[in-house]
Amino acid sequence: MTGPSLETRDLTVRFGGHVAVDHVSAAFHPGELTAIVGPNGAGKTTWFNLISGQIPASGGKVLLKGEDITRLSVAARTDRGIGRAFQLTNLFPKLTVLENVRLVIQARARRGFNMWTVAMGHRDMIEAAERILERVRLQHLANQPVNTLPHGDQRKLEVATLIAMQPEVFMFDEPTAGLSLDEAPVILELIAEIKRDPGATVLLVEHKMDVIRSLADRIIVLHNGALVADGPPAEVMASAVVKEAYLGGELEDV
Repeated sequence: MTGPSLETRDLTVRFGGHVAVDHVSAAFHPGELTAIVGPNGAGKTTWFNLISGQIPASGGKVLLKGEDITRLSVAARTDRGIGRAFQLTNLFPKLTVLENVRLVIQARARRGFNMWTVAMGHRDMIEAAERILERVRLQHLANQPVNTLPHGDQRKLEVATLIAMQPEVFMFDEPTAGLSLDEAPVILELIAEIKRDPGATVLLVEHKMDVIRSLADRIIVLHNGALVADGPPAEVMASAVVKEAYLGGELEDV
């Protein structure tokens, strides 16, 4: 196995006297999808915020391909290859679907990030955006303003913008939240497609255990900000301490 693409070492954050993330250490590798689970308030989203730079750490480190990025801004981490989709969509509501994706490609081209080059022309950017929209099944809505889309299509568009970033680390925070039974499978298929890329590292915060079973190579369990279990899904799901103490009952019921 190659070295970790992403690693947290004793990562900690305190809010006053409350320790929200408590010395969490974990390493993530390309070609692996890790599900992060735990009860509400366990520290899952806060840990994500520390990794992606939304909040500063009180202690510990975040390493990307061995480089210490703990003090870097959100934008600097994005430039280095961390991409994140949020619980709530983070889009330009008055622009069209196509324009949202094209702007991400344009930003990447100006920074010379990965495959996008500074010399990339406007037409090339539009064609690249159209290919991504086809991949997420939104090509028929390319000219639709985002604020007219239903929630499920907005979630698909956020995945499209994440793909356009060409990150090495994909972070999904409850990607099926608020989706109908018909909409959720499309998002999950897109994540499964990303997972098949051997160069992609995928982190997934999710409550639905059927989703975790279908996608995860590994499960991490957080409780009260601390990492309490880390291993293959079958092993973690079979753990009595995880079922009873940290997930509030049988995993089947979560």
